[in-house]
Amino acid sequence: MSKDKLLTKAKSSTDNFKFNDLIKLAELCGFEKRRQKGSHVIIKHKAHDVLMNFQNKGGQAKPYQVKQLLKSIEDYNL
Repeated sequence: MSKDKLLTKAKSSTDNFKFNDLIKLAELCGFEKRRQKGSHVIIKHKAHDVLMNFQNKGGQAKPYQVKQLLKSIEDYNL
């Protein structure tokens, strides 16, 4: 799925967004996985000093984490 489609999907439904889509969107915006331990994935942006922790909850992303990523995308114009 493209970055634009994932962004639209995330903005329209933060409560029902798949965890894998969240990771894919982050990667398309310049983030990279730093580490994974259990259900937690740590990502960091390649150019900006932005570090986030995402947690997989039954295949779904937590709504506040989707909002956190969307805010970073908006703040840094990614």
